[in-house]
Amino acid sequence: MVELWFGILTVMIVFFIVLDGWDFGAGALHYIVAGNQEERRALIAALGPLWSWHEVWLVGTGGVLFVAFPRVLATAFPAYYLALFLVLWTLILRGISLEFRGHIPHSMWRSFWDFVFAVSNTTLAVLFGTAFGNLIRGMPLAPGTPLSLPLFTDFGVRGKVGILDWYTLSAAVFAVVCLSAHGASYLSLKTESEIHRRSARAAKVLWAATAVLLAGVSLETFYVRPELFAGMAARPAAWVMLALTAGGLIAIFTGLHSGSELLTFRGGCALIAGLPGTAAASLFPVMLHSTLGPQYSITAFNGSSDVSSLRTAAYWWPIAFAFALTYFSFIGRHYAGRVKLSTDTQRPY
Repeated sequence: MVELWFGILTVMIVFFIVLDGWDFGAGALHYIVAGNQEERRALIAALGPLWSWHEVWLVGTGGVLFVAFPRVLATAFPAYYLALFLVLWTLILRGISLEFRGHIPHSMWRSFWDFVFAVSNTTLAVLFGTAFGNLIRGMPLAPGTPLSLPLFTDFGVRGKVGILDWYTLSAAVFAVVCLSAHGASYLSLKTESEIHRRSARAAKVLWAATAVLLAGVSLETFYVRPELFAGMAARPAAWVMLALTAGGLIAIFTGLHSGSELLTFRGGCALIAGLPGTAAASLFPVMLHSTLGPQYSITAFNGSSDVSSLRTAAYWWPIAFAFALTYFSFIGRHYAGRVKLSTDTQRPY
């Protein structure tokens, strides 16, 4: 049962990163690909019906942690209070900017919320990139140590680390570039006219930068957590996810070369799904790695609920997941196709 719930948690995280990832990326490119109020409205119209639904997967991730891995939740959340509050504030600001922008038809009002929208999405990409960098690097877990991490210590990756160091900042930069490329691919698929052309050009540059940064971050990860690569070599599940990652990269550059926007977008989804999937399969069962000693790490086995609780929870999760997928399919079909500003009502989302 523990292995099953670890897989469920990974699936929830992957859905959130892939789906809300293109919202983060498109929002970060708000001022780059949209040059005037009409184009910015087109960008928002491409995201507006979907963004709140994509956050459901983040809520679901928290629910799975609460039900299946309460010790992981109880340890990680106090340690990262500052980062978690920043995530909450930026999620709220993103939602407010989308909802409030259309309330008053004035250029200053809309420009202000456009700025808030771009900054909040960029900040979210930075925060989640830093979070995954922290998950891979680990935290200073040991008996008797305080559960609150400082923002930074000596910027090293060993011993008593903080939230920020050279590795987690590298992960944040990679996340911003990769999610921006994902957002650009989505916008090139959903928009028309000049914003479409700018998005397509941005996708080419950003995906090339993503490939370069991925190679660099992989080398850094080999230094920070060499056991990730040892686990990757020994586990068939990691091979599958690694193949998905490699296939995503191939699809991205094949799509860019052939001009197939759909292939590029699907390749981006595969790449972004494959990266956390590979890491999860390679590092299992460790969930919170201790930088002070592996004996202090929290694993899926010593951090989970009892088997009877996991078994009971497993009865309702497939039903909830089926409802979520059904609604996701309905929303996707209802808002399929390119955005048409001629039919947009300028209503708040």
